[in-house]
Amino acid sequence: MEETVRFELNGKKTEMLSDPDHNLLWVLRNRFGLTGTKYGCGIGYCGACTVLMDQEAVISCTLKVRDADNKKIVTIEGLANNGTLHPVQKAFIENDALQCGYCTPGMIMNAVGLLLKNPEPSQQEIIMGMEDNLCRCGAHVRIIKAIQTAAREMKGGKQT
Repeated sequence: MEETVRFELNGKKTEMLSDPDHNLLWVLRNRFGLTGTKYGCGIGYCGACTVLMDQEAVISCTLKVRDADNKKIVTIEGLANNGTLHPVQKAFIENDALQCGYCTPGMIMNAVGLLLKNPEPSQQEIIMGMEDNLCRCGAHVRIIKAIQTAAREMKGGKQT
């Protein structure tokens, strides 16, 4: 049975008629064309589908669209502000913290969620906070550096 689901998506109020049990990942990709949110494992293990829900990083492949009702959802496409990259996006580029790029949107969204909760994470807190995002390319050291760089910029500090 279809129901009306309302949420804010990348800063825009959204209302849609949908089966509330539809998977949030597929609604974002197929209904809204937001393909930056990737399908990886489908069971919440790899983190490729990470988005922000009310400023907290969540795995969208395990959520139903009803879970987004009356929430604020941000995908990788909504992270930049008026064409200016978010500090985490910028830091990933500057620190070459990506290779194939498939996991990168989920990594970035999880890193943003981490920095919103903990603006000054230690290296160990970054490692622990990112452990649910899998990357097979081996950019882990650069990913940690990128998150440290973004943390400094988000605090207003100088980037190195």
